[in-house]
Amino acid sequence: MANSMKTIVKKCFPKAIQVTDRFHVQKLATEALQDIRIKHRWDAIDLENEQIKQARLNNKTYNPLVFNNGDTRKQLLARSRYLLYKSPQNWTENQYLKKSNFV
Repeated sequence: MANSMKTIVKKCFPKAIQVTDRFHVQKLATEALQDIRIKHRWDAIDLENEQIKQARLNNKTYNPLVFNNGDTRKQLLARSRYLLYKSPQNWTENQYLKKSNFV
């Protein structure tokens, strides 16, 4: 799938047809999903930092929203990596709680 390999194959095997195998498609999809999860986690961190800042300005104590399973949004996004790759029938009860909080 790399451009350098594509060029080499075109020169060496001009009649070859390019195909993409399942492994590389899955790898790209997994990497894209991971990038999205990390972006949302950074957004959650930024939001929490802003809420902490606002609480300090108002001389209040910051208390983050805690879901039923005991995780904050930031923690949930950090721990959700393997949940996203696991088949739902293999989830633990705690992972079902995470999903219901996230939806």
